[in-house]
Amino acid sequence: MSTSNASAHGNGCDPPGHGTGGRDTAGRRNIGVPVVFFDTTLRDGEQSPGSSLNAPEKLEIAHQLVRLGVDVIEAGFPASSPGDFAAVHAIAREVKGAVICGLARCTESDIRTCWDAIKDAERPRIHTFVSTSDIHLEHQMRVSRAEVLRLTREMVTFCVSLCPGDVEFSAMDATRSDLGFLSEVLAIAVEAGATTINVPDTVGYATPTEYASLMDQLYDRVLGLDRVVLSAHCHNDLGLAVGNSLAAVERGATQVEVAINGLGERAGNAALEEIAMALVTRKDILQRPCNIVTTEIARASRMVSNFTGHLIQANKAIVGKNAFAHESGIHQDGVLKERTTYEIMRARDIGLADSDIVLGKHSGRHALRSHLAEVGIHLDGKELDEVFRRFKETADRKKTVTTADLEALVGEEMRERGDVYSLEHVYVSAGTDIISSSQVSVSKQGQEKAGKAFSGGSVESIFLAIDDAVGVKGKLMDYQVRSITSGKDSLGEVRVVVEVDGKRFAGQAVSIDVLEASAKAYVRALNNVAMKREAGGARGDRVYL
Repeated sequence: MSTSNASAHGNGCDPPGHGTGGRDTAGRRNIGVPVVFFDTTLRDGEQSPGSSLNAPEKLEIAHQLVRLGVDVIEAGFPASSPGDFAAVHAIAREVKGAVICGLARCTESDIRTCWDAIKDAERPRIHTFVSTSDIHLEHQMRVSRAEVLRLTREMVTFCVSLCPGDVEFSAMDATRSDLGFLSEVLAIAVEAGATTINVPDTVGYATPTEYASLMDQLYDRVLGLDRVVLSAHCHNDLGLAVGNSLAAVERGATQVEVAINGLGERAGNAALEEIAMALVTRKDILQRPCNIVTTEIARASRMVSNFTGHLIQANKAIVGKNAFAHESGIHQDGVLKERTTYEIMRARDIGLADSDIVLGKHSGRHALRSHLAEVGIHLDGKELDEVFRRFKETADRKKTVTTADLEALVGEEMRERGDVYSLEHVYVSAGTDIISSSQVSVSKQGQEKAGKAFSGGSVESIFLAIDDAVGVKGKLMDYQVRSITSGKDSLGEVRVVVEVDGKRFAGQAVSIDVLEASAKAYVRALNNVAMKREAGGARGDRVYL
């Protein structure tokens, strides 16, 4: 299954290039130069606690990022695990229309592994990094400044020998680094052949004023910086990631590193959708175009939320369900009279339709396939058969099936590929005056295993019964239920986070019956446990850019 690639970016911009270095009367650089969107959803975004994406899900997201108009896709950290290497390799071979980037530490083994993963890409990029702050050098890397300078020169040179013409270098924890030393490191990276220089606010410490000033000072201090792409990578620990990124753009940065829905380590990264719509909506002030196809934003947001299991808060800017809602009578009256009184954007600008009710129980396979194709999902063979079966089951239990329902069903089918465990049956007996009991049947590689449990609540009894069947005892850390659409017959989506062996694993599932969805979500979390164990343990080294 794949989504179709965008043949051209959507806003009629020239391809992003290096900055001109020129300034306007306010001292701003690169007015009119397009901003490169570097998306790290599949690398930094997947480091969000509880996130777990399998290879087909990563591939599907990568195709959607191309449809969205993303310029660079950071597909992963190939040296971190065999699974990550395989996923990056598959994306590099199959996804066309964007630069495919892999991350590597400043070591020969990491860089060579990264190159092996991405070398088949239409346009590959190696992204290497080293820490530059004294606190990192002393307590994490335990190396001298001189060693960092040597590593920078040698490893960037090595990257260029493998991937000439597109190498990115990042100075981790740049915003807490000594300015003179940071400038020296970046100058060496430029001299060694790096074509993109990234200045991460790794711990989300900077304010917009500080970050903007840092961009100005680096342009003034680092020889050749105006001839390469200057990149901003901002974390959201103080809620300033988008503000810092836009401040950098105003001072001439030519690339922003972002993630869909702001996913990422700790409080997350700068949200792609927020920066893109700020550039579009406030183009009168920012004067920096971009290649993002804004009408693909809503779909990308839903896909990432469905696949990662991270729900979008209702009041999330741009993509939250309340982002275009008006409850105040004064606001409603104003919008009815003239939309622009209280709306600075239109819902359809990000791809939200007025109505997405599309299919009913009498709709056939061709209608399903055609509608999925309209929203960028192309299915054939067994994949179409399985989604059609799920669609029919759903349509028999509710009057209409919406686009959101279909996307959830497709996500459900993708999540179950390659599963070790699958839920066959679940039976629950519950009520106000009885002790809840559950019986489950779970299949493992064709062999069914039964489990049962009694407890004070129906959901608890289901989870205990699954533990009994599988032989893995999980501790429930989080449990969330939401409806996919409105109405009493809406599909229910359940997300669980389960702790096993001191590590956390997420699971997500949808069904009209929330108890069934709960059981499937729990089994999905245990599948993630099994897959990590089969891959040789938990995810390898994590990277905190």
